[in-house]
Amino acid sequence: MEIVLQGLEKMLESMWQAIPKILLGLVILGIGSYLIKLVLKLIRRRLEKRDVELSLRGFLLSVVKATLYIILLIIVAATMGFQVAGIATIFASAGLAIGLALQGSLSNFAGGVLVLLFKPFKVGDYISNPSGTEGTVERIDLLYTTLTSATGLKIFSPNGPLANSVITNYSEITSRRYDFIVGINYSDNIKEVQTIILGALAKHQAVLQTPEPIVFVTNLGESAVDLNVRMWIGKADYWNTVYEIQQVVIGALDQANIEIPFPQRELHIVSDKTK
Repeated sequence: MEIVLQGLEKMLESMWQAIPKILLGLVILGIGSYLIKLVLKLIRRRLEKRDVELSLRGFLLSVVKATLYIILLIIVAATMGFQVAGIATIFASAGLAIGLALQGSLSNFAGGVLVLLFKPFKVGDYISNPSGTEGTVERIDLLYTTLTSATGLKIFSPNGPLANSVITNYSEITSRRYDFIVGINYSDNIKEVQTIILGALAKHQAVLQTPEPIVFVTNLGESAVDLNVRMWIGKADYWNTVYEIQQVVIGALDQANIEIPFPQRELHIVSDKTK
């Protein structure tokens, strides 16, 4: 009986000594919870100010909230006298194993976060990158971006490689430059041909006059003088104009009886008169 009483006395003594640590832990828990709510509120305002996508906004807030509360609980447990080194090691090992197993998916996920956060493109933009991905953005998820190509095909591009590549966004421009080559005979008057082409471009409503179209000699070929025809076209009219402008120029040259030369070779026959 005396042993039991001694055990109870030691337990009560230990509990009494632990009360200050428990109270301190509870105080830290209360203050920490308040600070976490304040941090989350500031982050939410910042995300709203930057107009971050709702799906990404909710995910980021959840991740930050979970991370901060885990850190807070570890601090509280350490304050109360619990051994947290082992628990922290288990969490770290589990996190490392999961990270290695999902390395590719995590790369795509990080790319999706960057795309949604910094917005190099948005839904409805026409984009391309050096890997050959090209099309209109239909949907942006955390792992994949869905594109619709010019031929109507659905392209699912992983966000990891997409975010780490050079992205060309054609929808962010107001006009685009277009060049093509026209060959004329060496016997044709270059200035006259330039005037004819510029006149045809001036009559086309989609061809911008600021900057002005220009026509200049770019190469002296074997069978023709190559003229570079350069113009600027509004974004909305670009594709339709590209498909028809060469026909317009050729038509203007035909009306002026300017022929487009084709590759040809002159043959000189030398006869042997001694026979």
